[in-house]
Amino acid sequence: MKVIICGAGQVGWQIARHLSGENNDVTVVDNNPDLVARATDTLDVQGIAGFASYPDILDRAGARDADMIIAATHSDEVNMVTCQVAHSIFAIPRKIARLRAKSYLDAIYSDLYRRDHMPIDVVISPEREVAEAALQRLSAPAAFDTENFLGGRAQLLGLQIDEDCPVVNTPLRQLTDLFSTLRAVVVGIRREGRLFAPEPDDQLFTGDECYVFVERSDVSRTLEVFGKSTKRQERVVIIGGGNVGLAVAKALEESTRRIRAKVIEKDRRNAERAADALERTIVLNGDGLDSALLAEAGVGRADAILAVTDDDKTNLLASVRAKSQGCPMAIALINDPTLTPLLGPLGIDAYINPRSTTVSSILRHIRHGRVRGVYSIGDAEAEVIEAEVLSTSPISGRSIRDIDFPEGVLIGAILKGDKVVKPTGATRVEEGDVIVIFALTADVPEVERLLQVSIDYF
Repeated sequence: MKVIICGAGQVGWQIARHLSGENNDVTVVDNNPDLVARATDTLDVQGIAGFASYPDILDRAGARDADMIIAATHSDEVNMVTCQVAHSIFAIPRKIARLRAKSYLDAIYSDLYRRDHMPIDVVISPEREVAEAALQRLSAPAAFDTENFLGGRAQLLGLQIDEDCPVVNTPLRQLTDLFSTLRAVVVGIRREGRLFAPEPDDQLFTGDECYVFVERSDVSRTLEVFGKSTKRQERVVIIGGGNVGLAVAKALEESTRRIRAKVIEKDRRNAERAADALERTIVLNGDGLDSALLAEAGVGRADAILAVTDDDKTNLLASVRAKSQGCPMAIALINDPTLTPLLGPLGIDAYINPRSTTVSSILRHIRHGRVRGVYSIGDAEAEVIEAEVLSTSPISGRSIRDIDFPEGVLIGAILKGDKVVKPTGATRVEEGDVIVIFALTADVPEVERLLQVSIDYF
C-alpha cells in the first residue's frame, strides 16, 4: 500500500514507523526539513520538505498513485485543505485528518466532510481520544493501562505486579488450573524494559508489568486475583479545564455512576467556559499546583486526581502534590514518553499518552478491512488487534494449537456469536468469529497475513 503521511511530528513519525515496518511504501511530508531528515534517517521512508497542502508538494510525494493520505500536521486547516487537494486533484481513495478544534468536531456540522464538500473519510480528534482514555483509566483505577474490545464485552488491563500479589512466582499454566472459570489471559509481560508474549511456564515476578485480557464480567475478580483494589470512584478532581478536562467532566456528569467531579483551571476564560458548559461540576479558577486550592477542592477526600493540562511538568507535580495531601490515586497526561520512567518513583499510578491514543485510533482506520480495532501498547512495542475471521483466512476452521503463530503472538479472546470465549489450544477458530490478538510489532505483518485482511483494505 502506498501512503503519504503529512506531518512528521510525534504522531506522524509513529504512524510512519508502523507502516514502513510492514513493508508499505511510505512518504513523509513536513515543512520542517529537520523533521523530514529525522524520519528518513531512522525509518525506511521517503521524505519531502514542503507544505503538505500545496498540490506540487503532494505531486512530488507520489499522490497520483497513492492509496491513502494521513494529514496529521499541527494545523487543522492545513489538514483539511490537504485532504481536499488529495481528493480534487489526485483522487486519493482514502483520506484521514487529525482535527483538534471543537467546532470542526461538532456533530451538527458533520455534513462538512461529505465527498462533495470537504471530503475527509475519517476524522481523528486527539482531545476526544484522550478524554475517552482518561475515562477508561478512571473506570479501572487499579490498572495503569486499559482499553475496551469486542464492543465493550472485554477489556485489556495493564497491571503492575507488586510484592503482595497473590499469584507472584506462579507459572501461568497453574493460573488456569487454579482459576479455571476465570476468563482472563495474560497476553504480555514487560520485565526490565522488555515486552514479550509469555509461555505457559513463565512466571510473574515482582516489578513486572503484565497485560491481561479479561471478559467484562470477570474484571473485578481478575483484579482481586492480582491483588488489586476494586474500590469504585465517587469523587474526582480534574486539573485542567481545557478541551480534555471539559470532555471528561461532561462525561462524568452524564454517567450513571454518579461520580462527583471538581475542575481546577488556571486560565480564567477557560474556567468560565467550563463553568458555563457544566451543570453539576464545581469549577475553581486557580493554579492546580497551589496546595491551598487543592485542599479547597477536597483532594484529600477524593478517590482520584486527573491531571490533564497541556504541560507535562504541571501534570506530574500536581499529581505528586495531590498524593502528598492524601489522594490515593493520580492519573497524569504525559506527552513526552521519556518522562514515563519517573512515574513509578513519583508514585503516580497511571498515565495517558496522547500520541499513543491517537496512533491507535489512526491504525484502527488504516487496517480497514475486517480489522475492527487496534490498540498500540507502549512506545509502539506491540499491538492488540481485533478482527473478524474471513473464510479465506488460513486460521479459519483450525484449532489454535494447529495454527503457526509467531512467538510474539497470543490470542486474548474470541467472540463467537454474542459469547466471549477464553481461548485454549483446543478452541476452533471459525469463519465469522471475532478474534483479539496481542502481537509484538515485528509480528504484525504475519498476523495480517494470517487474518488475510490486506485483500479487503477498502
